Amino acid sequence: MELKYQDELIPAIIQDKHSGKVLMLGYMNREAYRQTLASGYVTFYSRSRRKLWTKGETSGHRLKVREVRVDCDQDALLIQADLTGPGCCHMGYKSCFFRKLSEKGEEIIARREFDPAKVYGQSAQESQT
Repeated sequence: MELKYQDELIPAIIQDKHSGKVLMLGYMNREAYRQTLASGYVTFYSRSRRKLWTKGETSGHRLKVREVRVDCDQDALLIQADLTGPGCCHMGYKSCFFRKLSEKGEEIIARREFDPAKVYGQSAQESQT
């Protein structure tokens, strides 16, 4: 089977294997995908930094791969993983999807699991991993 990359990238949705909660969305190039399979830990291609990064290399909050699925068009991945820390989001939440949008505006619908300044040594807005 041949994965379909667009502009050399494929989106990868990361889902908690046990709860089913979506933790984050990232992008992989071919090398990030190969490294993910070889290491057993999720590795992405950072579009802003233009380099590979393994989730958790700074925080220790890694994503242990449990299962990799591909969608029907073979242009998106769903990676079920175990999170080895209190949160996946660099802003301190378990999931990057902690905001709910509605006509009334934005609402925070989750609690912060860790202090990003203590983990990354900088503000959550500045941190990328």
